[in-house]
Amino acid sequence: MSTISTDAAFAPVYRVDKFAVPAAGRQEFLVRVSATHDALRRQDGFVRDVVLEQASGPGDFNFVTLVEWRDEAAFAGASQAVASMHRETGFDRHEMMERLGIRADIANYRALPV
Repeated sequence: MSTISTDAAFAPVYRVDKFAVPAAGRQEFLVRVSATHDALRRQDGFVRDVVLEQASGPGDFNFVTLVEWRDEAAFAGASQAVASMHRETGFDRHEMMERLGIRADIANYRALPV
């Protein structure tokens, strides 16, 4: 039976964000996601990303973004870089989400050996 690594600091980190975006806010949301992912792709420790739009099914969340980071340190550095970018550009994520009626489920994940 496999066990979870005790050295989690050096394991890949997966950031998975799920969004319920009303149709009226779709374009503005996607412009912001594109700008954010452009910045993320330039960060040290970036492995890969994908932005998904729901094509079928009854789920509440119609967009999912996933970014894989080399490790916890890379994720932390990227988080700081995005926060700096938002400050410099005057972007307020919470204001946009409230104004557009976007709901989100945001979390970091680790792969399990199964």
